[in-house]
Amino acid sequence: MSLRTGRTARAGQYAALLCYLVFLAFPFLWLISTAFKPARELGSLHPTWIPRDPTLDNFRQAFDEQPLLRAAANSLTAALCAALIAVLIATPMAYVMARHRGRVATAATGWVVISQAFPFVLVIIPLFLVLKNLHLINSLWGLILVYVVWSLPFALWMLAGYVRAVPPELEEAAAVDGAGKARTLLSVTAPLLAPGIVATALFAFITAWNEFFFALVLLKTPEKQTLPVVLTHFLGAEGVADLGPLAAAAFLATLPSLVLFAVIQKRITGGLAAGAVRQ
Repeated sequence: MSLRTGRTARAGQYAALLCYLVFLAFPFLWLISTAFKPARELGSLHPTWIPRDPTLDNFRQAFDEQPLLRAAANSLTAALCAALIAVLIATPMAYVMARHRGRVATAATGWVVISQAFPFVLVIIPLFLVLKNLHLINSLWGLILVYVVWSLPFALWMLAGYVRAVPPELEEAAAVDGAGKARTLLSVTAPLLAPGIVATALFAFITAWNEFFFALVLLKTPEKQTLPVVLTHFLGAEGVADLGPLAAAAFLATLPSLVLFAVIQKRITGGLAAGAVRQ
């Protein structure tokens, strides 16, 4: 009886998971379908999942109407720089948090928790004033600075989990063999942290690549706008969307995030699990 009950419960879990996956996948599948539909199918009163007459006109029109390549280059620059800087700052801080229990580690942990509680709207005005005083409004470097600060808490938390997963005995053994602290960190700890560093950098990259609100507020010149902001230009003055080109551009903008997340999802899960283990 218990075996049958266990199988029924597991079947119910799988069914619930399948429904959830369908719920999550529906918008993306509909986006792909819309991107390849001609204009007459987009205006049809009886929409279909699969385009009857697939076309690439929406993609050509999207590139003709908006500077997608330039916007993608801006997004790529901001996301790459933010990810690299965030990882360079977070790695030594995460090591201190994980290895040394003191006021610095306690304060850093408190900052990680508190910073995640503030919504974007509450910080945008003081953030705007600070960047204005630094002459970084309408600048990609100002946006990169914001992305670095915003991604640091999660990067710290994630990297600290990887550091805790590295046995301290390895560092102690290297010290016994005569290696200095710097040599131990570079030769023993750093190689073991490499997967976590890569996963954290890619996660920071995806976050910056998809970010919209800060880019909308801080970048005013069309030549400096990022891809998520440029996608809004496919909406008319009255909120009427140029649906086909918008779907095509959104599909292309989504691909890098999907590919990168598919690559790092196992490492992200591993980092979160490692961060949950307390020594």
